[in-house]
Amino acid sequence: MSKKVKNLITAEMTKRFGEVEGVAVISPTGINGNQNHGLRRKLRENKLRMTVVKNTLARRAVEGKKLAGFDKLLSGPSALVYGEASIAAIARLLLDAKKDNDKLELRGAFFDGEIYAGQEGIETASKLPTREEAIGNIVGAILGPGRKLAAALKGPGGQLGGILKAIEEKAPKGGPEAGAGETPAA
Repeated sequence: MSKKVKNLITAEMTKRFGEVEGVAVISPTGINGNQNHGLRRKLRENKLRMTVVKNTLARRAVEGKKLAGFDKLLSGPSALVYGEASIAAIARLLLDAKKDNDKLELRGAFFDGEIYAGQEGIETASKLPTREEAIGNIVGAILGPGRKLAAALKGPGGQLGGILKAIEEKAPKGGPEAGAGETPAA
């Protein structure tokens, strides 16, 4: 490959991986064409992409970017899985694909400057909450004390309301004045 072609490929990869924050690395060996196509289709449905890369060009493309340091996962033929989804969603999808194809080699995941190596790393990353799940957990934690306070304020008021309702139901139908204003018949 000429230097000019390598520079064009590196420029394209730099543009493609410039804003990517996390990536999973797999080995494309052992996957036949139909399995490869099926995996890419599954990824595309989840707004993800898989790109087979030349390791040296990938290292050059991410220098000084958010992905700098993921190159420790590159050895031999490598394919990068990346996209709009969180790394946890990518890891879950790859673990599902691994169940379908035992020959799929999961090399690891990289995000926030940390490497999760091997299949164990992918499993660890899959257990992390996605962005939406994390936001839900935070909102739940914030609203938890408010719910408890509302229940504490509502509890005694509800009990008092129940007592007043019971007294009202037991009282004569006309009320207290109705019984006092009546004169006994002689």
